[in-house]
Amino acid sequence: MNKQSNLGPVVGQLAGTNIYANQLQRKNSDWGGGKYTPSDGQDTNQAQPPVRKLTSTAKSIVIYWSRSGSTELLASKLVAATDSDVLEITLAQPYPADYMQTLDRANFERESNTPPELQLRLPDLSQYETVYLGFQTWAMTISQPMKAFLTDFGDALAGKKVAPFETEGGYGSGESIRVIQNILRTKGIGKVSLTVPLVIDGNRVDEADGEVAAWLTRIAR
Repeated sequence: MNKQSNLGPVVGQLAGTNIYANQLQRKNSDWGGGKYTPSDGQDTNQAQPPVRKLTSTAKSIVIYWSRSGSTELLASKLVAATDSDVLEITLAQPYPADYMQTLDRANFERESNTPPELQLRLPDLSQYETVYLGFQTWAMTISQPMKAFLTDFGDALAGKKVAPFETEGGYGSGESIRVIQNILRTKGIGKVSLTVPLVIDGNRVDEADGEVAAWLTRIAR
């Protein structure tokens, strides 16, 4: 997939990486809840390494997975507002750029309870007090890559404040938060402080600065 010719304008940057978000070009009746939005090509990371900024001083980290760029843009807003470190989740077998092919695979993974294999080196999270987790609402639940992350690495969240942020197609968070709670409970993690989620329509992340600021104030109380 040629990123430059198919992705539209650059809408932001995260740790020096350009962000494209196809959904932002689909407003009002063209939105359709995000249906048929192609991948931004970034989740494949075929032309560049995953987004990864780790310091020795940050007290929070943003960990996210993005398919069409909107979640990555939302992650960039949180990184800028909180001076957090950042880690992009990547997959051993990336989803196709084609929406319907991705939908078929994601439905199979959800229905068979076989989340995708990750390709991820998790850093030591001991220095962080807060972990912001970024994902999408898919079929009214947590997207499969974030489910895989929690299943594989949820133990590392013990003792943290976990703050979920998600992009969605206009139908809300669904059962995403309950699924996160269940996975962590299954892993025997009882000391995670899970905040209320930040939930933003995927096609209006560029307009969400006020909601991001209000949410950060709310969860800091």
